[in-house]
Amino acid sequence: MVDKIHGTDFSKKHFGMTANGFCGDLLDIGGQDEQAEQRSCLICGDRATGLHYGIISCEGCKGFFKRSICNKRIYRCSRDKNCEMSRKQRNRCQYCRLLKCLQMGMNRKAIREDGMPGGRNKSIGPVQISDEEIERIMSGQEFKDDANMPEHTWGNNGDSDHSSPGNGVSDGNQPSPVSTLSSNRSVELNGYTAALREQYIGNAMAQHYQFLPHLFGYAAQPRSLYPQSHTLISQLVAAEELAPLGTPMLIEDGYRVTQVELFALLCRLADELLFRQISWIKKLPFFCELSIEDYTRLLSATWQELILLACLTVYSAQVLGDLANVTDKYTPSDDELQSFSEDGMEVMEKLIYLFRKFHQLKVSNEEYACMKTINFLNQDIRGLTNVTQLEQLNKRYWYVCQDYTEYKYPHQPKRFPEIMMCLPEIRCIAGKLVNIPLEQLPLLFKAVLHSCKSSLNNYRTSSSPCVTKGTAPAN
Repeated sequence: MVDKIHGTDFSKKHFGMTANGFCGDLLDIGGQDEQAEQRSCLICGDRATGLHYGIISCEGCKGFFKRSICNKRIYRCSRDKNCEMSRKQRNRCQYCRLLKCLQMGMNRKAIREDGMPGGRNKSIGPVQISDEEIERIMSGQEFKDDANMPEHTWGNNGDSDHSSPGNGVSDGNQPSPVSTLSSNRSVELNGYTAALREQYIGNAMAQHYQFLPHLFGYAAQPRSLYPQSHTLISQLVAAEELAPLGTPMLIEDGYRVTQVELFALLCRLADELLFRQISWIKKLPFFCELSIEDYTRLLSATWQELILLACLTVYSAQVLGDLANVTDKYTPSDDELQSFSEDGMEVMEKLIYLFRKFHQLKVSNEEYACMKTINFLNQDIRGLTNVTQLEQLNKRYWYVCQDYTEYKYPHQPKRFPEIMMCLPEIRCIAGKLVNIPLEQLPLLFKAVLHSCKSSLNNYRTSSSPCVTKGTAPAN
């Protein structure tokens, strides 16, 4: 039976909201609690709305970059090409604004050619291009070479910040790190040329590119897994604690669960999952390559995302089984139903979508370990001391994950971008969960799990009528 918790309030301390200091203590650094800083646009410093074309940015800079690239605009700077970029000053010099967009990593290859919302090259992370390529773009030479279009020069007459309609966090369509390899062009998996093939096969790679999958034989024929990838994936899986969760979730028949009891159970589950993430960090193969301070900042910023990813994948059987059975015995009051917020409805819809998406993908333990590591190694978090090393580690495991999925699922060429595009969705949901009143979480989880469990039961009934009811879903 779920223990009755008398006097439980809905303060944030019950749901791990003070994770900054908590994580620091458990990582033995004795750090002080810090308030997570609100993310700012890397271009102008305005409030960021998510990952757009590869980097954290605001709606204004996202729309400006898209219009500039789609319309092949060429700007001129009347000063020294080093104008201040701020929310108030960003419209005064379009040249310097576009220049900073490119320097910070916005990827023009992620913009749809038809200019419609949404994009292509759906992956994670900024793109790095050479100064020479940036100059070709700013001067218009890149546009003329690509499309043989006449040059149109635009003066500094200002540019509206009314961005084109988007489709949420995935509108950024973050580029693949593979595109960072070219000094003159961004390499696309399905669009490489013979010249690029000759160029990169004949040249030595930098150390952190040694883990690059077989780019130029992409999906051509079955192949073996690269030895480096096998070693790194084995190390990641070994760092995971994949045993079932130990928090009791059994309940007597006929027992009615209260809102307070369900909330207390969710808190205990969050505590156990957070402890597992801390233990996981200490077992990472690259643990000695970053400082304890950086690990604390990374965990403080991503712990909700890591827990959510775990619940959607390796622990989904327990979540959709045992936890769903508990939420079934909770009946919300009319007041709880009436006060459920619009933010709660939005998160509920996104969670249901992701649960179904992950059930369809059936993410393996190896893919989960890579996704988790890539999400954790987020170089956009403020205050990090070794961003360069963090970026190299992120790329390393990006390539490892790509190599594994292409090797393991040769007949699913879109699998890798599909699983990677789940990460910005998870980040979006984790960010929105913070704004939902804690007393609404029991109803939120009940609604999500009820919908997902019903969908899975209907799926099993239609595909295999002999399946026994109540069987836990497999990943």
